[in-house]
This record gives sequence, C-alpha cells and structure tokens, in this order.
Amino acid sequence: MTAIDDVLRHLDEQEPATRARYFDFLRIPSVSAQPRHAADCRLAADWLVRELTELGFQASVRDTAGHPVVVAHHPGPGGDAPHLLYYGHYDVQPAEPLELWTSPPFEPTVVPGPNGERVVARGAVDDKGQVMTWLAALRAWQAVAGGPPARITALIEGEEEVGSPSLDAFLQANAEELRAAIAIVSDTNQWDPQTPAVSTRLRGMVYAQIDLRAASRDLHSGMYGGAARNPLNLLSRILADLHDDDGRVQIPGFYDGVTLVSNAQAAQWDALRFDEAAFLGDVGLSVPAGERGLGALERLWARPTCDVNGIWGGYTGEGSKTVIAAEAHAKLSCRLVGQQDPQAVAEGLRRFVAERLPKDVTAEVQIFSTASPIEVSSDSPYVAAATTVLSEEFGRAPALIGCGGSIPVVESFRRILGMDALLMGFGLNDDQVHSPNEKFDWNCLVHGARSHARLLGALGRVS
Repeated sequence: MTAIDDVLRHLDEQEPATRARYFDFLRIPSVSAQPRHAADCRLAADWLVRELTELGFQASVRDTAGHPVVVAHHPGPGGDAPHLLYYGHYDVQPAEPLELWTSPPFEPTVVPGPNGERVVARGAVDDKGQVMTWLAALRAWQAVAGGPPARITALIEGEEEVGSPSLDAFLQANAEELRAAIAIVSDTNQWDPQTPAVSTRLRGMVYAQIDLRAASRDLHSGMYGGAARNPLNLLSRILADLHDDDGRVQIPGFYDGVTLVSNAQAAQWDALRFDEAAFLGDVGLSVPAGERGLGALERLWARPTCDVNGIWGGYTGEGSKTVIAAEAHAKLSCRLVGQQDPQAVAEGLRRFVAERLPKDVTAEVQIFSTASPIEVSSDSPYVAAATTVLSEEFGRAPALIGCGGSIPVVESFRRILGMDALLMGFGLNDDQVHSPNEKFDWNCLVHGARSHARLLGALGRVS
C-alpha cells in the first residue's frame, strides 16, 4: 500500500472531524464589507492560524491597511521538493436579505439534495468550503506522513469579497517570501456533479460608476418639465447606446486585443454538450442574450461583456414625488478577455460618455477596480498533474474550461510574483454563491479533499 492510499483512507475515516471543523469555520460571520464584522474577520484569521499550527505550519496573522492576511509555511520533506503556494480567502459576502434564508446564514445546516447531503451557510462554498478541501488534505498528510511531500506556503486573505484592496501591496512587500513554483487556487467550479474541471482562462474586469449632474437641485417636474435637462433620461439613453442590435459593445476600441477561439478549442467546448436552455431555465430565463452568432460557451468564456449593475437617482421611495433629479448614477462591469487592456477600456468608457454629453451636464466616470484577463497553458506540468489526479478520483477526465468571472489575485500573482496559478475548484453552478441559501454539496467537499491529497502526492514529484 502506498502513502497516498493511507492518506486517502485517513481522510475517509476523519470525515466527521472534518465536518466539525468546517462548521466551526462557517459559524464565524467574517463579512469583510461590513465594518461591524471587523472583529469577526480577525477571529476567522486567528482560527486559521490555530488550524495551520496544528498541521505543523509556522503561521501568523499579518496586518494590512484593511483586514488581516494569514501566512503560514511548512518546510515539507526538505531537499529539492517544490514550493507550492495555496491561496484562499476567509471573508464572505453579506448575508442580506436575511428573510430569504431558510436557515440562519451563520449556523451551518445539513439538508438533502439530488447528489446527497449539502451544507447551507454563508461561505459554505465561497470560499470556506473550498479552503477546507486543501486544509483537510494537508491534515491527512500530516497525520500519515508527518507532513506534506512539498514545501508549502498558505496565503489566506480577508478582503477578496471587497476587491482585495490591500493584497497587491502585501504581495509586493512580501514577494520573496511568497513566490513559489505555482499557486493553487480552489475558488472555481466543477463542470457538473460527476465531472471535475480545471479552469484555464479567467475573464478580466473593469468596474466603473458613471455620475451625471445637471441642475443645481432637484426640480419640480411640473414647473421645469420640458425646459430643464433630465440627467436620468440622458443616462438611460447613454446606457442604451452601449450595445448595438447584435449585442456588440460600442465603447471605442473595446474589442482591441480580443482574439477568436481556435477551431480546436471550439471543438473541445462543443464536446462538453453544454445545455444553455437548462442553464438559463435554472434562473427563470429562456432566451439567450449576448453577441449574436456565437456559441454559448464562447460567449461565456471567450467574449467580453459590458453590463449595467445598478441605476439610481431622483425619487425611488413609496408613493409619488414629481421631481426632475439633479443627478443620475449607474454602475457597470466590463468582463475582459484575450489581450484587452483594462486601462484602455476604462479610457474608452470615459470617451463614450463624454461624446454623449450636452451642454449643462457634467459627468464623472469613476473606476473602482481593474483586472487583466488570464489564460493558462494546458501544456503546463501542473495542469497535467491535476488532470491525472482528478481522473483518478472521479473516474473520468476533467473538463478544461473557462470561467466567466474574474479572480483578480490570479492576475496579481502573475504580475507581481511572476507565477501562474492552477485553478482546481469543486463548486457547482447551483451553489447560490453570493445569494441567500448558499450551499456546498458534501460530496464535492469530500472529492475536493481527496483530489488535493492526490495532487500533493503528484506535485511532490514535479521538479
């Protein structure tokens, strides 16, 4: 019997203890966006330090300008063992609206599901459950072999859900300590409950806010209607101009750097037999949107987007108040692909708005966050190792997929530390991430932990 067999058997035997630790972690309301939970964020960081110390790591809480970061090191077996960086985040989204939860969001609850038991709680999958997959694997290696077969650094931040504002400065200040052969990130999905996945591309991001201002104060719509400029009307027209009738974004230079998907890549995605009708049906929709003439996965993974995330201004309370608002506001997110430059897209958006401004209206375009798109070569030895171990664990080869979302830290790892990331996640599309009743299928956590245990054994041999 090999060491990995013993590790996997230990993991299976320790499932009840793993669940208990997982539930303890979930009970900490570490909501990074809400100042009243700042102490809870530190409590979560302290919990992780205790956990990692039990696993033989030298672990500490590091202060930042915002919520603290946890850094931990394990020397592994010494010699020329590779150095691996495991990344995760302990912060979670706000639980509101609380009335839509079927159980208290910070009291993990086990409910039945089509694939077995599932755990419902805020952070169940994003990212506490996924962090637990590799923590459980490290614990099993510690118990069976006295430690992992590689040198390990763990980096767990507390601001991912608010855009990681302190992380780049932390990476720059601690680059030599953190730089490794590869970063391993579990914050993505499987293809389906039976099929694992490795994500090889992430869309980038420009997140912006448009603020229009006209009159010096809100105006009576009877006294000024037809004479005074209405910034809400103007903003609505500007936002409507963002797309043409074929769904293409009209921001100047927006498609610079966008490349077409190769025939081989398109064929691979076609083989996944993605059911777009079921995908949309799960959220109460039936008609595909986006750019016309393109396949569903190409639109989701390999094409850029620009979406309005919120619009406000004037009176929005109960009843009526007949005003022409002095201000109008909107938030937008642009998802980027290929070689698109976030700064160029941001400047294009500013130009797009400025070209549509009449006299007496001023505009400000605030850019809150940017991230470049990422593609990881499927020829990487780390992707090859992940493909092997996932095939062993699930009995079928993983899908090499894209991710429509953004994980800015992956771009930061490449830009600041000069290292790529292996994106091996175990979430599912129906996990209701960021929504009430977030959940994680217990089978996904178990297979995730076993996959990480196998991956450690495989990467311990990669030089």
